[in-house]
Order: sequence, then structure tokens, then C-alpha cells
Amino acid sequence: MSFELLLVEDDASIRTVLQDAMQNDGHTTTVAGDGDEALAILRERRFDLLILDIMLPGPSGLEILRSVREQDRDTPILLLTARSSESDKVLGLELGADDYVTKPFSLRELRARVKALLRRKETDTASPTGRFSIGAIAVDLAAYELQRGGATHRLSPTESAMLALLYRERGRVVDRSMFLQEVWGGTTIGDRTIDTHLLHLRKKLEADPKQPKHLLTVHGVGYRLVVEA
Repeated sequence: MSFELLLVEDDASIRTVLQDAMQNDGHTTTVAGDGDEALAILRERRFDLLILDIMLPGPSGLEILRSVREQDRDTPILLLTARSSESDKVLGLELGADDYVTKPFSLRELRARVKALLRRKETDTASPTGRFSIGAIAVDLAAYELQRGGATHRLSPTESAMLALLYRERGRVVDRSMFLQEVWGGTTIGDRTIDTHLLHLRKKLEADPKQPKHLLTVHGVGYRLVVEA
């Protein structure tokens, strides 16, 4: 199945390689070399997936991400980050990015991440329907949000898919292999990526993330969701 992609990367050589790779995979790929160009394109068109370099001339990838998520919670967004920019990765996930790849990266890894995000979009596992409660927390997966303590927290499609799996298996341990299979479609990614997403989900679920009552770590095994705590 062919998808419409937007690739935003200021390095012309990287942009050409990635565009060729995405088009070889059968996807129509529009490119932009800076943040202003990307925002202009996004005002006119919708895409099935965005690949955003964080460091861009003009508005940064994070600014574009923020702008997109104000209007669109569904479109998968993959960030390209520098190895040293840990704070950018954290902020990107908080703003609603679905995944990130750290430069320098292998083309094989990036293609696998893109494939996983598009597979999730195609099968609609990223937008499960259903409302449920976790203690005093109200979750609406279709709306990509949860309400806790009078505040509404937005969920990324990845966080929604992870929470759907945790709720389905509530009370039982979900190991990393289950997250890999059901959220990332079997794509090989590092445990740190899974843990990073879950830590951000915990911040939204828990009043005190350092002393969680609902999303618990089972060391050496995985994670467990406790509905009543």
C-alpha cells in the first residue's frame, strides 16, 4: 500500500537518500528543506506520516510538531535527532511524537520504523476505540486523552496503543516483546525506546511518577497496569 509522506530535512544529501528510499518502498514523498517550507506545505496538504529533523533553519522540527499536534493528533510523526540531544527527544515525546531515530542511523533502521508506524496506521491499532477508568483517571483512547485531577493530558498514538495493551492485560505483566509485537509491529528497537515512552506515559497517569500506583515496573520482566490502587 502506498502512503503520502512529508520529509523535512535541511541536509540535501540526507534528504535525497531518504526520499529515494521512501519512494523505492512505494511511498509518495514530498520534501522540505526548512521549517517555513514545511509549515507552508502542511497548511495545504495532509500526509500519512511526517519525518521531521529537529534541527532546521527557521522553525525547528519541535515547533512544527507542536503546530501539527494542535490540529492533528492522529498522523504518525517520526523525529530525527542528534545523539547528544536527549532533552529534545524528551520534549518531542511530550509534544506528541510517536518515535525517534538518533543520528547517525542506518537506512534499514529508519525504514523499519517508518514501516511499523504506517502498519499501525493502516490496521488502526494506534487509535483503539474505548473509554475506561484507571482508579480516578478517565481514559478516552479514541480522543487520545486522559483526565486526571481535573487536568486533561493528551496521548500520542503510540502512548494510546501502549495503554490499550496494558489495559487489555491489566493486572498481568506485559513484557517488552509484547510491546514490540503489538505496538511496533515486530520491528526491532532498543529497550530504551520502549522504556522512554512508558516513562512519559507514567508522567501522565500518575500523580507522583516517582511513586507510581498504576503503571508499575516489574524489574527484569516488564510493566503491569493496576486499575484499582
